[in-house]
Parts: sequence; structure tokens; C-alpha cells
Amino acid sequence: FTDDGSMALCLANSLVARHSFEPYDQLVRYKWWFRHGYMSSTGNCFDIGDATRKALCEFEKTQKAFAHEHGLPLEEIDFLSDKKLLDNFPIYCSPDGAAGNRSLMRLAPVPLFFYRKPEVAVEFSGISGRITHGDKKALDGCRYYGALIKWFKNDPLHPEIENIAKGSFKKEKGYDDGMRGKGYIVYFLEAVLWAFWSTQSFEAGALAAVNLGDDTDTTAAIYGQLAGAHYGFHKLPPE
Repeated sequence: FTDDGSMALCLANSLVARHSFEPYDQLVRYKWWFRHGYMSSTGNCFDIGDATRKALCEFEKTQKAFAHEHGLPLEEIDFLSDKKLLDNFPIYCSPDGAAGNRSLMRLAPVPLFFYRKPEVAVEFSGISGRITHGDKKALDGCRYYGALIKWFKNDPLHPEIENIAKGSFKKEKGYDDGMRGKGYIVYFLEAVLWAFWSTQSFEAGALAAVNLGDDTDTTAAIYGQLAGAHYGFHKLPPE
């Protein structure tokens, strides 16, 4: 598996280890993956999106400044447990214009972990993306997709995401109608929802998703989150 799987595993491990949604710990684990290959299938970070890389580099700089400001040893900064310090740490490490697909590809652990509290699941889905992708389209794209997996609150969406929610992905010809698995989160949402809408099985949808080309592993990873929740584990093809 690629960066899609690695980042989802980092997020899932954070939720389980911390027994809660803790963005700081999520960023730490993404940093470990980036620098040391934590949760990588090869032991190294061999693929990373530009916005994610910039956000994690900014996170490292912020950690160093925060440690200096509060008199904390640098070797302990990854293991903050003091709630007051955690609440004061600036977790949003991305500029407003970052709206890539990496915020969405890792999302599934959040709505699954908080499935008993749908409103919380949707809120945390958005925050989970925003910590590395600061654009409101990334925030709302994650909220919307998390809601499809679980539930959605009546909260206004960015117009481009709202357009998708109204069915802009329902295009009969798919690729010939311009569907592509490109890095911009709006294009990705349309692509994976088209693959889900236009097919009747997990396998057929996955094939339709990757056949859109471009960033195929991420298209498949994002499609698989919703399709897996819909079809269920026992309907996944054994291979």
C-alpha cells in the first residue's frame, strides 16, 4: 500500500492509542511516517503529497518553537500529555489554499470510530483534514464524505462541495464526461461518487474508479472507504 494506507493507519492508531480525537497526536504520527517510515509498507515514506509535506514541515517548526517557549525538552515534544499545553498548541499547519486529495484519502477511521455520535463524527472528519489542508473545500469535503459514511448535520457547505451534494457527479459517461482522478479535492469527490453511483458492486466500482486514470491509488482508496461501508466486509472480493 502507498501513502493513502499509511496515513489512514496513522490516524487509526492515534484514535485507538489516545482513546479520543487528538489532532496533535495525529500530526506526530504523520511526522513519524514522513521522517521514519512509521506505518509504511516498505519502512520508508516513498510518496507524500506536496501540501502534506509542507504542513508537516511547518508542524516540526511549530513544535520546536513551542518547546522553546514552554521550556520543554525537544526529545519529549512528541509525547505531550498536559491538556493545557495540547489545547494551546496551534494544530492547523496548512495555508488556506491547500485543497488536495490527501485530506480525504485517510478519512475513514474517524466516522467509523465515532459512529455512535454522528454529529461528532462529521465535525472531527472536517478537522482531521484541515490540520494538513487548510482550504475550506478540504474541510467541507471531508465533512461531507464523513457524513456519507455516517451522518450529516445541516451545516452550510462550500458551494463547490454543495454542488457535488446536489448530484453533479451523476454523469452517465464518466470519463467521457470529464471525470478524472486528479489531486484537487472537488474533482476527487466527483470521481469517487460517480464510481459508486454508476456501479452495483464493490469490485465494479473500484475498477471504474482506477480507470479514470491520474492518481489511481488515491481514487481507489477514497472510493473504498464509502463502498466498503456500503457493501460490507463480507461482500468484498477475496482477492
